[in-house]
Amino acid sequence: MLLGMHSSAAPEGPTEDPHAGHFVLMYGCDQQPLVRGVAHYLAEGLERGESAVVIATRLHADAFVARLGALGARPYAAIADGRLVIHDAEETLARFVVDGQPDWNAFEQSVGTIVSELRAATPAGVRAYGEMVGVLWEAGRYTAAIRLEEFWNTLLLGTGIKLFCAYPIDVCGDAFTPAEIDAVMCAHTHLLPSRPSLEAALERAMSDVLGASVTSVRTLAEDAARPAWAAMPRAESMILWLRDNLPAHSGAILARAREYTQRAA
Repeated sequence: MLLGMHSSAAPEGPTEDPHAGHFVLMYGCDQQPLVRGVAHYLAEGLERGESAVVIATRLHADAFVARLGALGARPYAAIADGRLVIHDAEETLARFVVDGQPDWNAFEQSVGTIVSELRAATPAGVRAYGEMVGVLWEAGRYTAAIRLEEFWNTLLLGTGIKLFCAYPIDVCGDAFTPAEIDAVMCAHTHLLPSRPSLEAALERAMSDVLGASVTSVRTLAEDAARPAWAAMPRAESMILWLRDNLPAHSGAILARAREYTQRAA
């Protein structure tokens, strides 16, 4: 089955479309794109007079705050006046996970209350960042992670609130396949680029491995589509197509692409 390329690429940042704002970043083990992307997202909202809620691990929350300070976003002032609210991901999960699965009523009472209070206090808008799904995914609790995504979509329906999620999935790794990430892609509006250098690195790697046939492969991939999925950057979409359609070559291509991105870092 041909699968993959979407004609519309993801926005450069997670705020381009205010009416379709459930974004996801897959960052693997590299914290830099995560910290950079989330801090930019939060800083932009604070600059516009919006409020923000961050539900993250302590390590990541501290990194976001530090990066916000470097961007001149005055995070501690925003925390003091209630416009930036930070919650621990594990502690928040414990409030609504029952028998291993998210419970809607408990989620609505906990996370729903946090979001609704911010929304009532901030006419300019609210944006959220959550990595509870990433915590569940990393623990192998995939069904719980997708159920939580569905809860978020229900909670945010019609509110105009933007949501940025993150998963510790390496787009050049074995877990980034159509079958493995199908449910994640169906739950979001946009997959964000994992790193700016990936597309050029992938193009170079494909030419190395495929030689003269690379042009016909690009044409096949670009003619394929998966409308139910989030809009995707070209590189990530091509990787999924390669995994599904050229499994004999995808491993070598992605190994080279990873090497090239590391050199460009």
